[in-house]
Amino acid sequence: MKKSNLHKKGQNIAKTHHGKGDNLKNSPNVDESIGVKKGQMINKKILGDSLKQSVIKLNPKTQIKNPVMFVVYLGAIFTTVLFFLSLGGIKDASSFYILGVSLILWFTSLFGNFAEAIAEGRGRAQAESLKKTRRDVVAKRLKSPSLEAEYEEVKSTDLKVGDIILVKAGEQIAMDGEVIMGVASVDESAITGESAPVIRESGGDRSAVTGGTTVTSDWLIIKVTTSAGKSFLDKMIAMVEGASRKKTPNEIALQILLITLTIIFLVVSATLLPFSKFATQKAGQGTPIGLTNIIALLVCLAPTTIGALLSSIGIAGMARLNKENVLATSGRAIEAAGDVDVLLLDKTGTITLGNRQASQFIPVNGCSIRDLAEAAQLSSIADETAEGRSIVILSKNLFGLRGKEIAKLNANFIEFSAQTRMSGVDIGAESIRKGSVDAIKNYVTSRGGVFPKECEEVAQRVANEGGTPLVVCKNERVLGVIYLKDIVKDGVKEKFEDLRKIGIKTIMITGDNPMTAAAIAAEAGVDDFVSEATPETKLALIKDLQQKGHLVAMTGDGTNDAPALAQADVAVAMNSGTQAAKEAGNMVDLDSSPTKLIQVVRIGKQLLMTRGALTTFSIANDIAKYFAIIPILFASIYPGLKSLNFMGLTSPVTAILSSVIYNALIIIALIPLSIRGVKYKEKPASKMLKNNLLIYGLGGVIAPFIFIKLFDVILTLIGIV
Repeated sequence: MKKSNLHKKGQNIAKTHHGKGDNLKNSPNVDESIGVKKGQMINKKILGDSLKQSVIKLNPKTQIKNPVMFVVYLGAIFTTVLFFLSLGGIKDASSFYILGVSLILWFTSLFGNFAEAIAEGRGRAQAESLKKTRRDVVAKRLKSPSLEAEYEEVKSTDLKVGDIILVKAGEQIAMDGEVIMGVASVDESAITGESAPVIRESGGDRSAVTGGTTVTSDWLIIKVTTSAGKSFLDKMIAMVEGASRKKTPNEIALQILLITLTIIFLVVSATLLPFSKFATQKAGQGTPIGLTNIIALLVCLAPTTIGALLSSIGIAGMARLNKENVLATSGRAIEAAGDVDVLLLDKTGTITLGNRQASQFIPVNGCSIRDLAEAAQLSSIADETAEGRSIVILSKNLFGLRGKEIAKLNANFIEFSAQTRMSGVDIGAESIRKGSVDAIKNYVTSRGGVFPKECEEVAQRVANEGGTPLVVCKNERVLGVIYLKDIVKDGVKEKFEDLRKIGIKTIMITGDNPMTAAAIAAEAGVDDFVSEATPETKLALIKDLQQKGHLVAMTGDGTNDAPALAQADVAVAMNSGTQAAKEAGNMVDLDSSPTKLIQVVRIGKQLLMTRGALTTFSIANDIAKYFAIIPILFASIYPGLKSLNFMGLTSPVTAILSSVIYNALIIIALIPLSIRGVKYKEKPASKMLKNNLLIYGLGGVIAPFIFIKLFDVILTLIGIV
């Protein structure tokens, strides 16, 4: 047994990190982390791995999971058998023709596998980089939650839920947990990609830590909340490599539709052989349709295009979410995000910057604005809060006031504290103080001064406008008021307007009083707001909206947000938040940026749009192929059908080969679209549907006619008739 010998002097975090918190910026996207340049879909390593996986996926156990493509797989096997039978004298068609059809069907199966493998490949590459960060580490398991407690060194895999561990600077956190003692900076770059350390401390909403991250300064005592194999990093790896991806309800419903259509075409195709024999005998002309042609026809008419791309669309949708540094623990949540019509957003950190900032100096009592600014600056030098720093910056920006030589001032600085609610400086006989209205009023009156009514009126006006008034005084004289206000983030109002255009209502939730909430809501441009909100208020609001038929999205980071997150259809928890919040949400934002919810909605809508567009294109393709193949295939039995061969295809052989070639190549051609997704624009659903029908519906009808005719001309020129 060993004994911890840390000292409290290391507990304070270096001021260089003060205020950074979890405001992560410039986080590298997933593509860069796996070696894919911006704008590049894949690299050579992913391409090579995907080609290998395409062959591995020819395993029948894998193929049967996709019933539509399983039909193509069986067709390739049957035509291969027919080819070898033809070599033995059992002729269904020419051996060369059967071999050509067989090879094309095998390539169709491979291309379908490749579409899924290329989407999975990006996830596997990212998962590999994450696995490198996951390693067994030696943890210091404490007998009790105390710095002086004895500890034993154990492997991370031996830790259990409830164990207490000590992590010093330079050591890796062995398992997910909650900080119960200490405050330290933690390097989370292995998970978030952000190089700047973040602060983790006991209590509050920044107490959760993730296994695999590293403490860079000071120390933490952590209570383990997950067991080996179930950590956040383990879940993340499983999700990004597709191991735990489950089909969503919409995806399952679409697959059922595709299977139904395939069964219908299978039954129709099965009747063609006896029907063609009967028709040939009755008409006394023509030749029955062979098995090779029937199999090729079935593959061409079945919805193989969307069948091959369906999985890749879902996997790529999750990859796009990962690119935004958001981990979805449920595929259902991504789809639900596409149907969300109400967004609930916290005010602080989501709509506003998170800390109130000085925006105006209002002098009173005959003081000049410059003198007020200088006094405010001096009294804020020892104020390390975000508000205090903003006062110094405002003074500098308005009047060019620079920091004075501290040594020359011979000043005694008074740091801001929650007890006094003031900060200040004593320079010789002068005492300058800055603080809340009540604190300064008590300070001035206690020194025999008078708190002017003018200052009370200004402070009340600032409060009525949704701001926070701070008062500055020098000795017994009140100099004026500093107007602190919530700063609405740049671009937020425009984003809300974009959401409004596509029918999504935005509701701001805040604990502020109604007057302050109304001012911020008006400036931000949200549709509605809820003030003085409690956890019960949030939960009741979500339930009420859901009962009215709305799909609700919410973001949160605190334990008090957990009930509402669990109730919401789409719940984005902040990675910086508590374990309770992360467990309640169905998505975790690794960057801890609540405005990410808007990107999540867009990705969800893009996923639905992409699936709808490619389904429309696939079905339209099948209709066109039907008119391209059927007339010329039966023309020898029913000569009148030749008039329907308006494409002027040379023969049934070139028509079938051209169709199956197109059927295979269109899958490859659409892989980039299935992975990148249909371009998203903020438009009403009716307009997006109209555009999709025009582009992908009409395009799906026209494309087969063009390319089948092109392939027919090429095959005719090289002598395949």
